[in-house]
Amino acid sequence: MTLAEPELGVALWRKVADSIERKISDGSYLSGEKLPSETEIAHSHRVNRHTVRRALAALAERGLVRAERGSGTYVESARLAYPLRTRTRFSEIVGAGGREPRGRLLTACTEPASKELARQLKLKPGAPLLRIDGLRLADRVPICLGTTWLPAERFPDAEEIYRRSGSMTRVLAHHGVRDYRRAETKITAAIADAGDAAQLDLRLGSPVLIVEALDVEGDGRPLLAMRSRFAADRVQFVVEQD
Repeated sequence: MTLAEPELGVALWRKVADSIERKISDGSYLSGEKLPSETEIAHSHRVNRHTVRRALAALAERGLVRAERGSGTYVESARLAYPLRTRTRFSEIVGAGGREPRGRLLTACTEPASKELARQLKLKPGAPLLRIDGLRLADRVPICLGTTWLPAERFPDAEEIYRRSGSMTRVLAHHGVRDYRRAETKITAAIADAGDAAQLDLRLGSPVLIVEALDVEGDGRPLLAMRSRFAADRVQFVVEQD
């Protein structure tokens, strides 16, 4: 009997997980939709909440659902197709995918340019840079954390504009930059550290894709340098030939 009980427990949580997966597959639960509470699921399946938690954890490991602390569990959205081109705009990419782009300012400060940033932005080492750290989302889903460095003297109002708009494109437009292009993109894989995992709502040890980029004006004048950390299981980079 003691051997049968664990087997029964496994059968129960799998039954709950399979039931939820079927509802996701047939559209009863839509992409991005919040699932019923653990209590409601437990009641409808006549199981305890521990069994429900185990079922949801299994679905989360497979990338079908995502738990948001203090909010609930949501059906995970399909991967966002993210084109990499000379004109890469987060808001346009997310909007084209039928989702609502959002940007949230996390922190902003002025710091001296490192040798590498000075080289990229064609400034003297130690020149003042405005650093903006922001979180970008598609609907409710965190997609990436971005750190952007801009010459502080040229973009003195960047922090406030980004705080209000959540858009770097609008920051640049406010300062008279109507068009710009991507001059350089580097992509590497890494493991999310504790801070990035918390902001992106990832489990510790989850993979992230680090995108380092340099944007310039039409004449090649550097505008900004950027380092973004994307949740690897939420995006699919598409390299387009311009």
